Amino acid sequence: MSTESDIREFLASRRAKITPQQAGLPAYGGNRRVPGLRREKVAMLAGVSVDYYVRLERGHLAGASEEVLDAIANALQLDEAERAHLHDLARAVARRPARRPKRTRGPLPDSVLRVLDSMTDSPAFIRNGRLDMLAVNRLGRALYAPLYTEDAPRPVNVARFQFLDPRGRDFFPDWEQSVNTTVSLLRTEAGRAPGDSELTGLIGELVTRSEEFRTVWAKHNVRLHHTGRKAFRHPVVGEITLDFDAMELPAQPGLTLTAYSAARHTPAYDALQLLAAWAATTDAAARDAATADSDHAGNR
Repeated sequence: MSTESDIREFLASRRAKITPQQAGLPAYGGNRRVPGLRREKVAMLAGVSVDYYVRLERGHLAGASEEVLDAIANALQLDEAERAHLHDLARAVARRPARRPKRTRGPLPDSVLRVLDSMTDSPAFIRNGRLDMLAVNRLGRALYAPLYTEDAPRPVNVARFQFLDPRGRDFFPDWEQSVNTTVSLLRTEAGRAPGDSELTGLIGELVTRSEEFRTVWAKHNVRLHHTGRKAFRHPVVGEITLDFDAMELPAQPGLTLTAYSAARHTPAYDALQLLAAWAATTDAAARDAATADSDHAGNR
């Protein structure tokens, strides 16, 4: 889809969510053919002409000033993520540089990997905007064990597993919320990086192969993902709900470090201890197997 189409559908979908009462406008009787605010009401609230707003909603944001975009955002009562997305779409259609610097494509610095590995009590990983898991610590790999099978494509991608792997629905028990979060993050990244061919390829694959992804993608929802709770159904420790904090890496534009934790003396904390014990046992077994293979090769 073109950026113009994304703009048109995003603005129309946000307009459909706002009732006249929510906008502080009088509601008149009669059956309405479409939900939400009419274009002329949005134009009035934003302080622009109806013709100009119609042009904007058709995808022509290239000449819109920051002030006009903010006025539209206020009229539509956009939240922080939606407001940022609107500005991202305007930059994309105007071919203006994105706010953040050029994304890093090389290997992660050793210092970043050392920080990740030092987080021994928390499952943690580093991802990009496409939801590729680029690096993971031992406990994070144990938590996401179903994604790290030998035949899984690399890098591991959360969205691809969630929608295309039959185990995805079982691994994420709070399915509707998890799906909405995943798609919203990809939609947000699509606005930030419209020229990312790998992101476009992933979205095209998911749209083609998953009807559920197509349905949620068409909602044009976006979100910021800094902190919250996430539920898993792990094959070894069972259901576990963890708090998470996601921190962007300033020196690595476009990358985010996510860490999970649980308060002490809770079932989730106990489950994390069990997960750590299982990870240690699994690592020891893998080392023993590697040593046995090496000894066998040396004796041939």
